[in-house]
Amino acid sequence: MRFEFATANRIIFGPGTVKEAGQIALSLGQRALVVTGRSVQRAQPLLEDLQVNGLETHIFSVEKEPDIALVQKGAAIARKAKCDIVIGFGGGSALDTGKAIAALLTNPGEVLDYLEVIGKGKPLTRSPVPIMAIPTTSGTGTEVTRNAVLASPEHHVKVSLRSSQIIPDVAIVDPALTLTVPPSVTASTGLDALTQVLEPYVSHKANPLTDTICREGIRRAAGSLRQAYEHGDDLAAREDMSLASLFGGLALANAKLGAVHGFAGPMGGMFPAPHGALCGKLLPYVIEINIRALRERDPQNIALQRYDEIATLLTKNLQAKAEDGANWIKELCDHLQVPGLASYGIQENDFPAILERVSRSSSMKGNPIQLTEDELREILQRSL
Repeated sequence: MRFEFATANRIIFGPGTVKEAGQIALSLGQRALVVTGRSVQRAQPLLEDLQVNGLETHIFSVEKEPDIALVQKGAAIARKAKCDIVIGFGGGSALDTGKAIAALLTNPGEVLDYLEVIGKGKPLTRSPVPIMAIPTTSGTGTEVTRNAVLASPEHHVKVSLRSSQIIPDVAIVDPALTLTVPPSVTASTGLDALTQVLEPYVSHKANPLTDTICREGIRRAAGSLRQAYEHGDDLAAREDMSLASLFGGLALANAKLGAVHGFAGPMGGMFPAPHGALCGKLLPYVIEINIRALRERDPQNIALQRYDEIATLLTKNLQAKAEDGANWIKELCDHLQVPGLASYGIQENDFPAILERVSRSSSMKGNPIQLTEDELREILQRSL
């Protein structure tokens, strides 16, 4: 057995920990580019803390999912201001943007030089400026991952800038920052978090360390996602979901994802659909078809046993079988009002284009079994 585990140099978790950001940032740099989400006002306490601690701050607001042009614009602003630290504060879009900008500040060339699938996929040769990541949603876990997901409108896809170099130096996970997240976003991001602790657990790249993290993440998400959706001010539920999100980031950075993300990534670049909602809708059907394919073509695969374990963790029923887990997720998605794929304009005549992009997705390589085109098409059909 051989495995590696890479993560942020420092992870700080707990309500109120965002108040420690200014002092920590001062130990990393003096001129900070603060990448925020749409609402800069929400970052005002952080900005004041940075300034009190003597940092010069420059703000870059991300109002949509990041694309290549946005990252290049942010990097130009940071270069002009001579920023020597990047702080991402917000959802996955803000954090991914910050990570990509930090890489471009020290590495020559353009974004496409380093992107997989559509770019040259060149490795980063120089360490980025220090990166601090402060998530305000519970979903992507990007505060501890080695990739930044960027859209390319020209290619109609989302792809990753991927390198262990862009794992943030410091991740501050403050569940109190998620208390005001609205129910629809709580549902979407929470389903992403659940998927990201489930897929690495059945991935062929799973290892004993990610297994432990995934089991705990599944347990917490199963017990608290519905509660966080219904009662957004429940700090205990928000803590569980922040942990599930963090654990998902740790797991996917050191194991692999699977067919759910193999679909959701490319489809997110083609249609205006929330990533987590896509994951939630696809997840039960991917599980069912993976189980069927494993039983037919690889019945000794340990993933079959693990799907049973997942069902037990989700349902809290020691006698639960894999299909029970898939049904539990279907019922959860119904409760969270997750719409079918057709609501985003996806139709059967889009399937060939989707499947062509899915075939090149890096996440598909982590699926516990290689699915046929007919099986992939069935997943899409059942998710409509």
